[in-house]
Amino acid sequence: MINATINPIQTTLNYLFDDAKNDNLKVIKGFAKSVFRPIQPKDFEDVYLSISRKQGEELVKLIKKHDIKNMVEFGTSFGISTLFLAEGAIATNGNIITTELLTTKAKKAVDNFEKAGVSHLIEMRTGDAMTTLKNHDQPIDLLFLDGWKDLYLPLFNMLVPNFHAQTIIYVDNADMKESKSFLNTIRQNKDYQLQSKYDEKVVLIYKSF
Repeated sequence: MINATINPIQTTLNYLFDDAKNDNLKVIKGFAKSVFRPIQPKDFEDVYLSISRKQGEELVKLIKKHDIKNMVEFGTSFGISTLFLAEGAIATNGNIITTELLTTKAKKAVDNFEKAGVSHLIEMRTGDAMTTLKNHDQPIDLLFLDGWKDLYLPLFNMLVPNFHAQTIIYVDNADMKESKSFLNTIRQNKDYQLQSKYDEKVVLIYKSF
């Protein structure tokens, strides 16, 4: 691992992972609100809901292995996954577009990008991803799905014109109900192949042609 004392990305990630230690309790509180009404993104406004460090490190390896340059992320949160994407982007001379629904989270993520010294690699878009990515017209090498799960399918379908033969779609929280429904739909399309990781908590979707 790169020495965090000379790598601002790792220094920032160390701080964020330490700050996220109480996420499980916050998640429980967020879900408790569903007793009275449907769960909303705002219920998790102070929750990281991030990928693990191991996931992040393997994500960097994936980016380097496939020389991934053009990345789109759905679900920035406070920017942990985005920072791993940025670490990979440095090696491939790549760039990232990331989108976050909640303004408070987006602002904190931008601060974290600045602390990590990678703001120049990242375009932050705030709002509903179906709007912020609506007119995207550039090739996508990696689509990272880690936002509200019921948007996985419509967002995927909207961005299909930007996929190419080497595009990889990274699906986090693949074991959740809405994610499984999305993946079952994709499995029926012979144009894609699926690979499960981390006890099916993550699925990679590859073009099969």
